[in-house]
Parts: sequence; structure tokens; C-alpha cells
Amino acid sequence: MIALFEENCTVCMLCARECPDWCIYIDSHKETVAAEGGGRPRVRNVLDRFAIDFALCMYCGICIEVCPFDALFWSPEFEYAEYDIAELTHEKERLREWMWTVPPPQAHDPAAEPPKEIGAAEKAAARAARRPPPGGPPGPPGSRR
Repeated sequence: MIALFEENCTVCMLCARECPDWCIYIDSHKETVAAEGGGRPRVRNVLDRFAIDFALCMYCGICIEVCPFDALFWSPEFEYAEYDIAELTHEKERLREWMWTVPPPQAHDPAAEPPKEIGAAEKAAARAARRPPPGGPPGPPGSRR
């Protein structure tokens, strides 16, 4: 089963666009949110409907892979038989129920190499620490800068 963590969904529509079966249905509306500390108000998408028609779904997992916000997960549950095919379209509330069956992520391997981004950030920080501060030390007396 595919589970939905609704709080992470930004309504980017990547899952629906990449689905080869077109079995994901998403509806949303825009809402204006006041910016903290003043500033210009922001407009954000609010999820109204997220449904997956499991009568059409082929369980390829593309929707889970393309979600950049970790809103979709695999659930190990597989028994969800229904008497009516219309009941196989699960809305966001039903998809949320499957989140309780999603196992926690595996622990990181302590022997693995650190990500490239962390190494690059550490090198940049070391270079910045070696660099003299702006303005630098004063030169010899009488010299012009």
C-alpha cells in the first residue's frame, strides 16, 4: 500500500504527473498567509483532496520516488480487499491511516563515506578560517593601502 503523510505534501503535483497509470487525483486551493515579523504575505497551496485509485495503480512506486518532500511512503500492508471496485479509491484520510504501518527508516551505516556536500562544506569552512579578516592586519608605518 502507499501511505500519505499529508503534512509534508506541498501540492507540487509531481506524483500525479509522473504516474504512468494516472491514478492519483489531487485538488487544492491557494491561501494567503501573513509573513512572520511583517513583510509581504505569502501564497501557498492547501491540499483539499489526495486520492489514489488502487484499482488502476500498478504499484510501481514512481510516485514515492519522485516526491521531493517525503509525503508518500510504502506500507508493508497488502490485504485490503473490497466488495465494490469503487471502494478501491482511497482518499487522503484513508491513506493517512496506512502511515501507522510504515516501518521506521534504517539507521545510517557508520562505516559509510560522508556525503559530498558535507565534505565540501567542511573544506569551505576551513578555507574561510585560514583567510585573514577583511581589512587585514595593519601594514608597516608609512605604507599606503
